[in-house]
Amino acid sequence: MQTAPKKVVNGWAMYDWASSSYNLVITSTIFPTYFESVAVDNAAISKTTVTFFGRQFENTALYNYALALAMLIVAVMSPLLSSIADYRGTKKRFLNFYLTMGSIACASMFFFDSQTLELGIAGIIIACVGFWGAQVFYNSFLPEIATIEDRDKVSAKGFAYGYVGSVLLQLICFAFVMGKPFGITEGKGAQISFLLVGLWWWGFGQFALKRLPKPVPAGTGDLQHNIFSKGYSELRKVWNQLTHMPKLKRFLLSFFFYNMGVQTVMLVAALYGKSELEIPTTNLIIAILIIQLIAIPGAYTISWLSSKIGNIKTLMCLVVLWILLCVAAYFLPKGGIYEFYGLGAAVGFIMGGIQSLSRSTYAKLMPETKDTASFFSFYDVTEKMAAVVGIFSFGFITEISGSQRNSVVALATFFILGLLLLFYANAAKEKQTQ
Repeated sequence: MQTAPKKVVNGWAMYDWASSSYNLVITSTIFPTYFESVAVDNAAISKTTVTFFGRQFENTALYNYALALAMLIVAVMSPLLSSIADYRGTKKRFLNFYLTMGSIACASMFFFDSQTLELGIAGIIIACVGFWGAQVFYNSFLPEIATIEDRDKVSAKGFAYGYVGSVLLQLICFAFVMGKPFGITEGKGAQISFLLVGLWWWGFGQFALKRLPKPVPAGTGDLQHNIFSKGYSELRKVWNQLTHMPKLKRFLLSFFFYNMGVQTVMLVAALYGKSELEIPTTNLIIAILIIQLIAIPGAYTISWLSSKIGNIKTLMCLVVLWILLCVAAYFLPKGGIYEFYGLGAAVGFIMGGIQSLSRSTYAKLMPETKDTASFFSFYDVTEKMAAVVGIFSFGFITEISGSQRNSVVALATFFILGLLLLFYANAAKEKQTQ
């Protein structure tokens, strides 16, 4: 096998350019702060309490619960859909379905305001399902277009494209929200931003799809008789194969725990800065932009480091840094804008790298197979179940304790467990090479 032509690799990376706009604008910056401002019953009584289907919630906890539900839906659905995609060679169709669903959900949030909370929650869930559902099929193209030795580099390229594309759209959205052109209000500027994300994601996503190779079907015959069970039997099949691959099995276990922390940080950082640290919206968006820009050299630097000391040892170094950053986040003072900028810069440098390296490490360790979507479905289920536990824990601890700082302690615990399991995985690697 040879790495695919530059046109194909760039096309694959362009999907990250398209979809990362959701990750930045909807997950990290404008939508969380907009949600916190409109998801309030009576600001004169409480700035954080909102009623949803008759029950009162802390609005930040409700937001976290909605994301956890979306992740759970993806975890349940992806094994079924990815097995069908592998079997019939329809990964591109499923990728197109999910990106279209997600982009429409983003665009629909143009109509979300304080009177349409249900629409906003539905938009959050559907857009999140669309984004992460598409990632299963997008990721599964990596072993098809890149040789083992090129996977770290190609994976990093995807994340780099994603950061550049998302920052460009963020600057456009920032102009609408903060610049208030044509007399529009800040709230209407936010709503326009959600519409722009939907258009950007779908438009550049179609550009990427045209350049991706046609997947080769992994099976023949009729799938109708076991269409609802094959995906989950494929997960069992992958699990059975993992019993003979201790290195990969141990890596996935460590990934499950440290990824609880990574995914939760990605999804709650904006709300933590806004509601817990009282960082003004403008400064919060600047901090997120710093994260995005520093993540680009970070992804390439970490890819280079992994070529020198190995993937697992590099991941161990990154997880140690994550633990230190959780400690720093816990002690950040309210209104500490410059401290928040510094924390954001450090998070940005390692965030893209740990995601990129985790994906390429899995792609390196998995066996040669046509069932790439099924293997990446297993990876995705691991990732999403970790996110479900992490995000739900963050929201639940916040709700019962009244402080997001206590939830940060839980994140540090997840990273510590992940680090210990990476030592375990590294021991398996060394044992196998002796």
